[in-house]
Amino acid sequence: MNNSHSAAYAAAGVNIEAGYEGVKLMKKHVDRTLIDGVVSDIGGFGGLFAPNITGMTEPVLVSGTDGVGTKQRIAQIMDKHDTVGIDCVAMCVNDVICVGAKPIFFLDYIAIGKNDPVKVAELVSGVAEGCVQSGCALIGGETAEHPGTMAADDYDLAGFTVGIVDKKDIIDKNKMKPGDVVIALASSGIHSNGYSLVRKVFDIENCDLNKHYDELGKTLGETLLTPTKIYVKSVLKALEVSDVHGISHITGGGFYENIPRSIPNGLKAVIDKQSIVVPPIFKLLQKEGNIDERDMFNTYNMGVGMSVIVSQDSADACLKALKDAGETAYVIGEIAASENEEKLAFRS
Repeated sequence: MNNSHSAAYAAAGVNIEAGYEGVKLMKKHVDRTLIDGVVSDIGGFGGLFAPNITGMTEPVLVSGTDGVGTKQRIAQIMDKHDTVGIDCVAMCVNDVICVGAKPIFFLDYIAIGKNDPVKVAELVSGVAEGCVQSGCALIGGETAEHPGTMAADDYDLAGFTVGIVDKKDIIDKNKMKPGDVVIALASSGIHSNGYSLVRKVFDIENCDLNKHYDELGKTLGETLLTPTKIYVKSVLKALEVSDVHGISHITGGGFYENIPRSIPNGLKAVIDKQSIVVPPIFKLLQKEGNIDERDMFNTYNMGVGMSVIVSQDSADACLKALKDAGETAYVIGEIAASENEEKLAFRS
């Protein structure tokens, strides 16, 4: 039994006992993520993990960190906290898979105005689900109560992951050449970027998030809280059977910022804009906000959560592997020579 208690700290607004209760409630969710390699239980000073490096000649650790951003404000308004943890994991693991690394463990950080053990456990349940979807372990985290600096119902969720890849298997964009194929992996919606603009367009603080939109097939709130798609397991399958030269996680900055990050100088991705399947939420957002099309493609994923650039002769194998893994995957363009510094071009 833990006898830790501080009346003075409690008077300042920090409930130590609530923290202990939160750890108890979240344990069943953490246990879902246990995989081979986990050495420690939650609650210690450090999360321990022993990676399996069998068959690797030069193991390389790859790290990634991110948060949910202002999407979590919608979760707070709707009092639904069990999905934004998936977003938190997705934003990290989808990044490390872009270099070919398999995520092996994850840690989260929750800053909260008033520690509500049930709410914290709901947040962690989403994190655990994201870890299950990506095949990594949740080996630790931190909940920090911030009375006086955050509103009681406010919180901020962030985290980081560590992945591993053999050095020879790191995605090398310098192998890219004209004729390579650009494959789109469909997103589940807006994912976790551009929500400051979303909140402005829909006047989130004052609108009815329970309003049903026929074009969405659900309420606005349900649509906006749709978790970010996690692509880890399907991309790992594609890497086994195809010659991948570049992967981009389409996050903040949309197409214009993220696709060029995976392309070397002297080349560009030529994207067939008409081939992109744009989900209804983006069309509604563009219409309601009177947003220029370029701004949309420079802010949102527009239905493409990840792009994979693959050699022409292995494109069919890549597509099959992705589809067999449950992805909606299709060709949206190809790689061409670039005579200037341009790395992205659209054709209508």
